[in-house]
Amino acid sequence: MANRDRPVNGRGSRISLQRDGAMVLNDIDGSNVWETNTTSANVDRAELLDSGNLALKDPSGKILWQSFDFPIDTLLPNQPLTKSKKLVSLLARKSFYSGYFSFYFDSDNVLKLMYDGPDISSLYWPNPDYNVYQNGRTNYNSSRLAVLDEMGSFSSSDRLQFGATDLGFGIKRRLTIDYDGNLRLYSLNNSSGLWDITWVALTEECTVHGICGRNGICVYTPDPKCSCPPGYEVSDPSNWIKGCKPKFNQTCSQAKDVKFVEIPEVDFYGFDLNYSNQISIDACRKLCVEDCRCEAFSYRLTGQGVCYTKGTLFNGYRSPGFPGSIYLKLPATLEITESNSLNGANPTCTLQESKISIGSLSMYNNSSKNLRWVYLYWFVSVIGAIEVVLVLLSWSLLFRGKGVPTSMEDGYRLMASQFRKFSYAELRKVTKKFKEELGRGASGVVYKGVLADERVVAVKRLGDMYQGEEVFRAELGTIGKINHMNLVRMWGFCSEHSHRVLVYEHIENGSLDKHLFPPNLLGWKERFKVALGTAKGLAYLHHECLEWVIHCDVKPENILLDSDYEPKIADFGLAKLSQRGSPSTEFSQIRGTKGYMAPEWALNLPITAKVDVFSYGVVILELVKGMRLSYWMSEASEGTENVLTSFAGVVKRDIHLGKKSGIEDIVDPRLEGQFSRNQAAKFVEIGISCVDEDRNKRPTMDWVVQVLLECEDEA
Repeated sequence: MANRDRPVNGRGSRISLQRDGAMVLNDIDGSNVWETNTTSANVDRAELLDSGNLALKDPSGKILWQSFDFPIDTLLPNQPLTKSKKLVSLLARKSFYSGYFSFYFDSDNVLKLMYDGPDISSLYWPNPDYNVYQNGRTNYNSSRLAVLDEMGSFSSSDRLQFGATDLGFGIKRRLTIDYDGNLRLYSLNNSSGLWDITWVALTEECTVHGICGRNGICVYTPDPKCSCPPGYEVSDPSNWIKGCKPKFNQTCSQAKDVKFVEIPEVDFYGFDLNYSNQISIDACRKLCVEDCRCEAFSYRLTGQGVCYTKGTLFNGYRSPGFPGSIYLKLPATLEITESNSLNGANPTCTLQESKISIGSLSMYNNSSKNLRWVYLYWFVSVIGAIEVVLVLLSWSLLFRGKGVPTSMEDGYRLMASQFRKFSYAELRKVTKKFKEELGRGASGVVYKGVLADERVVAVKRLGDMYQGEEVFRAELGTIGKINHMNLVRMWGFCSEHSHRVLVYEHIENGSLDKHLFPPNLLGWKERFKVALGTAKGLAYLHHECLEWVIHCDVKPENILLDSDYEPKIADFGLAKLSQRGSPSTEFSQIRGTKGYMAPEWALNLPITAKVDVFSYGVVILELVKGMRLSYWMSEASEGTENVLTSFAGVVKRDIHLGKKSGIEDIVDPRLEGQFSRNQAAKFVEIGISCVDEDRNKRPTMDWVVQVLLECEDEA
C-alpha cells in the first residue's frame, strides 16, 4: 500500500513511472500523493517479482527500490524484517488505515506485539509477566533480523522460531498482524481459494491488550466480543477502541457513599496502585475505599489472598481459568437496572482460537477444581451461608412477575440459579395441563406454556431415560453453564418424584423443517443465516465449553428459528456428556435420527464430536436442495446412506475434473435462481467434507464457521 492513511480516488487516480526515475501516485486532481525516492537514480523499469516484491531496477537489473523495504501489515516469504521496519495492523476489517497494533523489534532486540492506542501503549506478546529468557527469547544479539522462508518456517535473531502446520515448498504463505492485534501465519489453500491459518501467536484473543478500550471487557461468546461492566456504557458502538464511559461522576467518596459490584473471573491487566498478599478481602476493599485514585480492586485466591487495587481499567478480559474477581467501585446511589451481562451473554466458556486446530495455552497452571477446594477450605462457613441466601434471593426476584430487570435474567452473578426450580403442579398450570403440543422427539414431548410474568415458554417432559436423579442433575448442571445466541436457552426445570421437566425459551418461528421443506419455501439469505448460526452453535458446544458437549441428534427438527430467522439449536446436553480429552467416549445406546446419523453409530466406534459434524453436513446439503435427503436422487430406494455416498462421489468427481457449472442443477429450483452461486458451491463443498465416511477426514465445526464467514458477504 502506498500512503495508506491518505487514500486516493479509486476511479481517477493513477500510478506511473516517471522519466526522472520516480514511481508516483497521483490523485484525481493531479496532486502528488506518494512517490519513491529514486529521482536521481538510473531507473530503467519496474517489475513485480514472483516473490511479491515490487522492484525498480537499473539497466543492469540492480534493484534501486523495492516494496519489501516498506512492509504494511504483512510479511512475505524471504522478506526480511529488520530493526528499522515494523508491521502495523489495519484499523478495522475493511479499513486500510493504520491501526493500533504493531509487530516489531523493540530496543531490547526482542520481537514483540504492542498496542499503541489513543490512551495507552502496552506490550502483550510475548507474555509480559515473564522475562526475556522465561519467554524463550534472548536479547543478546545485534542483528535484529527475522525472516519467513519458503518452507513456512520463521526464525529470528532473538531465537523466536515457529513453523506452519503444513511445512513444505510450493505453498503460498503470508505472516500478517490482523486488525484484532493477533499475529497469524496463513497458507493459501489452492482447492478452496481460502487462506488457512497455520500458526497463531495468541490462542486466546482476549489477551490482546487495548482491544476493548478503557473500562471495556473482552469476553468469549464464543467469538471474542467487547462489553461494558455494570455502571458503564459504550462510548462509541462503531469503535470499541474508545471503550466504555462511566454513567456516574468519579469523585473521592467516603466508605458509606460507595459500593462494590463483583464480576467473577474478570481481571484488568496492569495499572496496579497497590499489591498485597496474605490479605483478606475486607482489607483489600478498604485499601480501595481509602484511595481516591482506585476505580476497582482485583482479589484472587491462590492459596492466599492476593489484592491489586486499580487506578485505571484497561485490558479487561474474562476467563473461567482466572482464580479471582474484579470488584468495581461505584456510587452507592447508582442503580443498575439494565442488562449488565457482558453483551447480553453469560460466557462461561474460554476460546481456544476458533479458527485453527492447535492446542490452547492455559493462562494459569492451577486448575479451577483445585482453586474451588481452596476456596471452600478457607471460607466454607461464611461463603456457604451467603451463597444459600443469594440463591434464594435470586430465585425470588427473577420470577416474581412483571418488571423483573433483564440484568436479573441475564446476569452473570446468578451462579447456579440462572434458572429456577418449578413445581410439577405449577408447570401443569402454565401449560393448561400440557394441552398445546409443540413437538416431540426421542427425548420427550414439548408443550407451550405461559408463565405468570407472561413469558411464553417451551416445556419439555423428558422420557424414562431421565429417571435417574444423579444423571439428571449432572446434565442439568452442565446445560445451565451453556449460553450462546445460537443455542436455545433454559429458564428452569422440575425434578419431582418421577417427573423430569425442562423449561426453555419459546422460539417464535418453530423448527427449520417447517420452513425449508415443501410446500414451504425458505429464502437463500435465511438459509445462509441458518447454516452459519448452526455452525457457530455447534462450534461453541464442541470447542469452547468447559464441558465438551456432543449433541448427537442434529437435524432440522432440532434447529429452531426466531423472529429474525436466526437459528437456535435445541436439545443439546441431553445426550451423555464426554469429558474433554477422553480417548474412549462411549454411549450406552444409539442416539440420533436415521438419515442424520454418522456411520460410527452402526460400526460401534467411540462417539466423538464428529457425529455432529456428519449430521450438520446432511443438514447443510438439505439447505442447498430444499428437501429431505432421501428425495434427492433416484437412488433413494437404496437407502439414505447410499444416496449420500452416490451424491458425494458425483460431486467429488466434478470437483476433480474442474466442473463448476453444475451447481444450478443441485440448488433448490424453487428459488428460481435467487441465490448466491459462490455460497451454494461452498455449502456443497462443506457438506461433502462433513459427511465423509472416514470421520478423521471430516472438518471441525470451528473450521466450518471460518469458511462460511469468508463468504458471508458474497453475492
